[in-house]
Amino acid sequence: MIWDPYSSRRLSWHETPMKHLISSAFTEKILRILVIEDNASDARMLREMFAKERPGTFEMTHRTHMSEAVVHLAKGTTGQDDEVLAAEAMKEGAQDYLVKGQIENRALPRALRHAIERHRIQVETAFIANHDSVTSLPNRLLLMDRITQAIYLARRRNTGTAVMFLDLDRFKYINDSLGHAVGDQLLQSVSIRLVDCVRGSDTVSRQGGDEFVILLSEIAAPENAAKLAEKILLSLSSPHSIGGQELHIDGSIGISVGPSDGEDAETLIKNADTAMYHAKERGRNNFQFFKAEMNVKVVERQTLEASLRGALDRHEFLLHYQPKVNLFTNKITSVEALIRWQHPDRGLVPPGQFVPVAEDCGLILKIGQWAVSEACRQARAWQDEGLPQLPIAVNVSAVEFRNKDFVESIRSILSDTGWPANFLELELTESVLMDDAKFTASVLQSLKALGIHLAVDDFGTGYSSLSYLREFSIDVLKIDRSFINQITAESDDSTIVNAIITMGKSLKYLVVAEGIETEEQKAYLKAHHCEEGQGYLFSRPLPAARFADLLRTGITETLVPQHS
Repeated sequence: MIWDPYSSRRLSWHETPMKHLISSAFTEKILRILVIEDNASDARMLREMFAKERPGTFEMTHRTHMSEAVVHLAKGTTGQDDEVLAAEAMKEGAQDYLVKGQIENRALPRALRHAIERHRIQVETAFIANHDSVTSLPNRLLLMDRITQAIYLARRRNTGTAVMFLDLDRFKYINDSLGHAVGDQLLQSVSIRLVDCVRGSDTVSRQGGDEFVILLSEIAAPENAAKLAEKILLSLSSPHSIGGQELHIDGSIGISVGPSDGEDAETLIKNADTAMYHAKERGRNNFQFFKAEMNVKVVERQTLEASLRGALDRHEFLLHYQPKVNLFTNKITSVEALIRWQHPDRGLVPPGQFVPVAEDCGLILKIGQWAVSEACRQARAWQDEGLPQLPIAVNVSAVEFRNKDFVESIRSILSDTGWPANFLELELTESVLMDDAKFTASVLQSLKALGIHLAVDDFGTGYSSLSYLREFSIDVLKIDRSFINQITAESDDSTIVNAIITMGKSLKYLVVAEGIETEEQKAYLKAHHCEEGQGYLFSRPLPAARFADLLRTGITETLVPQHS
């Protein structure tokens, strides 16, 4: 019988290549088949299959044991024109031959075993060449061939073809924090869910890393792709049970539809990839269809990334410093270091434009380490000049926090700069903290063990859960500026701000209001017992030299205009 070497199961007629072989390679020849099968019913079923496909053009012999088959083959060989027949057989694809009268007792079984082993190796080699080693999904090579075939069929049948480019959001954090073995298991879990979402005629392919491409053949309308994208995102949102842990992963999907978005495989994949990046820019965990104008933004992003790669070596990054102020005394209590990029052509680039790009391409690790190191170095330099020793705060991205070497890198920076750990404050957003709470708690405990202070930045825009605040070793809550902008006695934002201040005080956290720009906002916060704040009312972020002057003079009510 015929067996599938990968699943160890008997294949059905339509799953085997035999149907194709009979209808093409043996169109004008008699096919002689020797079946070795101890089950007569199975042998009869195979004979009926052949008879249905090519009636009268095959001869089938059935033997129940290998020994009987060896005898049959030995009798069937001919000595007539042996070398000529052997040469013809080799041309037809035979890998070996035996000549009558020259067959030893064990020669034929050995030749059969060798032929079977060669075929097995050939099949395995072909599979490896066309499939991903981690997920066993088709790789790019096989995908390109299938897209090409799908495009051809779509033209003939007047249907559409869609390509979906899926990138797993923040998969790198899991790899860095939990290891590649866990990451591979997560990829396998994702692969199973993707295959379950699509039709049998579709193809799910892994391109490498955390990227998958899905081919939808013969779709009636783009809406079919949109529905599948929604189905995939919903499927991915359920936790994945890996090694006793529940891991959460989302995805960003870009969709291109042929022939409007491309008439060849390469173009369809490229445009789907472009649309995927726009899905990421729109907050991740969503899908976007390709639009021609997206290419302009992609080129701009690629240019920015290319410049970013050499910016650290060219010393183009710098830090600006903004004070945190006691709202009742106007005294500077601490300072926040904010990174800027002095681009040679673009000028001063704010972090909102380049940090997301640095996160996506992995450059944020080195940039983040530089920022912490430079902030500690500068704070020590101010102290050496006789200025007050103040805590210095630095923002930490999710990519940095999830890196397995993060705590050790902070320890090393403190050692190299000589800056005391209890005067360093690391600011993290709520989303960073809530992505794998168990891992987060472990890292926070390690940082607290060093003596470092920890702050929740932009509080109120994420989960805002009182329960997680109790679990984590937090020192400071920073109220997001969006709540401060419209703060009045009657506004909904004022209710939220009041609740955050009350909650923070009950947990004995220092509460800091961000984005204070008016005396009215300051007065409201003071009236509700918010202790500290920062914003343009007190000072814009300043270069190191100008901030040193501010430390010398202190804050006055008229130092910075309210609407500057």
